[in-house]
Amino acid sequence: MTTVINIDARGTRHCETTALGVLLRHRGLDLSEPMLFGLGSGLSFIYWDSKNMDFPFLGGRVKPFDLTRNLAAILKLELLVQETSSPRRAWQNVATPISAGDPVGLQLDSYYLEYFGSTAHFGGHVVAMYGYDDHNAYLVDTEQQGGAVSTSLTSLAQARAARGPMTARHRSFTLTASGNPPSPQGQIVPAITACADAFLHPPIANLGHRGMEKAGKLVRTWLQRTDNPERDLPQAALLMEKAGTGGALFRNLYRDFLAECTQLLDSGHLRTGHALYAEAAALWTEVAALITRAGASGDVRCLVQAGTILCDLSRVEREAMQALSRLGRSATPDHPRAT
Repeated sequence: MTTVINIDARGTRHCETTALGVLLRHRGLDLSEPMLFGLGSGLSFIYWDSKNMDFPFLGGRVKPFDLTRNLAAILKLELLVQETSSPRRAWQNVATPISAGDPVGLQLDSYYLEYFGSTAHFGGHVVAMYGYDDHNAYLVDTEQQGGAVSTSLTSLAQARAARGPMTARHRSFTLTASGNPPSPQGQIVPAITACADAFLHPPIANLGHRGMEKAGKLVRTWLQRTDNPERDLPQAALLMEKAGTGGALFRNLYRDFLAECTQLLDSGHLRTGHALYAEAAALWTEVAALITRAGASGDVRCLVQAGTILCDLSRVEREAMQALSRLGRSATPDHPRAT
């Protein structure tokens, strides 16, 4: 027996925004991927390293699922999240809404998905599920992973039950629009200012602009941080450019979000933020190229140059977020553009 919902199975660049796009289009709300990412205040930065890690991690977005929570809150959507330690109940939490005609978001470990192109564990991966039969689950993943894909029910159960960093207990979720939801355009300013304030005032030195400055100092030591620089440095750069980030450690997505906003709101602060994030995105891609080159050549000068650019990036993004944090607080209010 096959149970499949008719959906717009559009794979985009990032996993969580791909799943959110599927769920929201099914509710009649079709927003671009950059708009979903920006309204969810998705941009961030973290430099993470510890004794039990093989190599430092550079992250460019908020924690898994925070984007979904932020987006639901700002658009006043009803977010129903279910978690359980029972595989049987976990399946019921998915099968019931699908049988009722609603796609479901799942957080799981992508390592177990049979179609997935990476063999690394990642417990913060998010997909949309829109159907199943006796053997397979039908999912929507990123464009890079194939868009509309399928995996065996056995592999799906393993992926959902996985434990480890960033995993959740068989987490599934649905989104429902209220009777009179706010206009997405009207929520742009609070989404941007919330993201800017978090970036400008991080609670620890590993986050936000402070984390970027720290990364600029520590990246210079990366050749000594690993026994296998030919593997670990290019892998770190690949994660920045290709691993569902949309390129430039999510800066391309945020640049495009701000560009879309400048077409909707007339604001000098917004135009300044967009121009600076366009600059930042190009610099992040340059950093990734230098890290790749350092891994291949063993030349520490590449890492020194990457560190210098990262310190510049800390300043550029701080200035961008300072401009964006002034949205809605200026003497002359920002006005919607005439359409």
